[in-house]
Amino acid sequence: MTQTIESPRHITIIGAGLVGSLQAIYLAQRGYQVTVFEQLPDIRKEAIAAGRSINLALANRGIHALEEVGVMDLVKPLLIPMKGRMLHDEAGNLQLQSYGQKPEEVIYSVSRAGLVSLLRDKAEDTGLVTFHFKHELRSIEFNRQRFEVENLLTGVTEAHDFEYLMGADGGGSQVRECMKTLGETEVSSELLDHSYKELTVPAGAEGDFQLYKEALHIWPRGEYMMIGLPNPDGSFTMTLFMPNKGKVSFEAIETTTQLEQFFDEHFADVKALIPDLTHDYFANPTGYLGTIRCNDWHHKNVILTGDAAHAIVPFHGQGMNCGFEDCVAVMEALEHSNHNWSGLFETVQLARQVNANAIADMSLENYVEMRASVNDPQFHLKKRIAFALEKRWPETFIPRYSMVMFHLVPYAEAYARGRVQAHILERLCQDMDGEDDVESMLDLERAERLIKGSLSPIVQEH
Repeated sequence: MTQTIESPRHITIIGAGLVGSLQAIYLAQRGYQVTVFEQLPDIRKEAIAAGRSINLALANRGIHALEEVGVMDLVKPLLIPMKGRMLHDEAGNLQLQSYGQKPEEVIYSVSRAGLVSLLRDKAEDTGLVTFHFKHELRSIEFNRQRFEVENLLTGVTEAHDFEYLMGADGGGSQVRECMKTLGETEVSSELLDHSYKELTVPAGAEGDFQLYKEALHIWPRGEYMMIGLPNPDGSFTMTLFMPNKGKVSFEAIETTTQLEQFFDEHFADVKALIPDLTHDYFANPTGYLGTIRCNDWHHKNVILTGDAAHAIVPFHGQGMNCGFEDCVAVMEALEHSNHNWSGLFETVQLARQVNANAIADMSLENYVEMRASVNDPQFHLKKRIAFALEKRWPETFIPRYSMVMFHLVPYAEAYARGRVQAHILERLCQDMDGEDDVESMLDLERAERLIKGSLSPIVQEH
């Protein structure tokens, strides 16, 4: 239901990516006029160079945000369900490790380009959202509530006034840089000494998937790994993650021969499925991986949101989902204040910052899990024990991964409970090994004492 807005009437968003486009839909559905400026071309009209996509994983938090604006039914045709991780060892053996233990506990592979195009279409369909592509932010005068953008097509710099401005312009945010230059926020940028390279397994001759379709494929190799996510056209987007320097690193692979030898030794089962390996490896950019944290997300009538406020590494598949939760938080704060924007940005930061920091930390931890821990029998034993505990005490013990991916438990709570649960699992598995029948060997009385002595029932958000 459209609501009449007294003030402000108009909101400016810098950044037309996933978060900026979804935020525009939310605001327009409440009657706001929205203008969005984006530095890049419109992907609906121009192809953008490949090599930096890292296919997206849509989970419950993102689904909830999309349902709130009524677009989830349109998104469904873009999705491929992934039931779990398909682990590939160096001998080519496969092991499917389920994400959850209920049929609905899956995550979804989705194309960034397809999803952002859909969101932009729906934003424009409201009649209240205007996009300006190839317009790059140059400066913000916070006191005058004015900013300048350069029209990259004409080279002309344009000045615009704003009532409220939202910076949804990603990890390299110019809005954040403007705040930082004035000393209005402190920013920490924690770059990993690992980077990534994108490759492709194309569809088969009949348009079929050449790897098992309903899984996120992982080739865990200790200090490095490769992953593959399915696309609707039958292809897989592959991403190789490695150290920047060292014996096995991007620095160490300089020639076609070195690349071929590396894949023959460590990824032999998939090498034959990547016909453009040499071209893609040397032509596609090497992307950096980092975590960005800001102590202040807002200044005067300007706020940062999504990756601009809290970029995270992709190893928990939560960057988009977390950004979409920011959109929900903005709208919840507006509803609770009866659309009084005074103090709104403080409320949003208070609600989201601790959770953004928590998922940033969990994402870093998940990199170690994906590339190394999944090869440890103790890891699999603890996972089986965790599933058994969840079956018996589903309101109190939910595995941390499940809390993050399949529930709306705040990230900070999931992180805190996860530490307690890790201690419980460590104690329960001390006298068991990976071959045990967990259900029959588990000391249920001890498990109940540990759980009820340290965990309270979870209050789910809806």
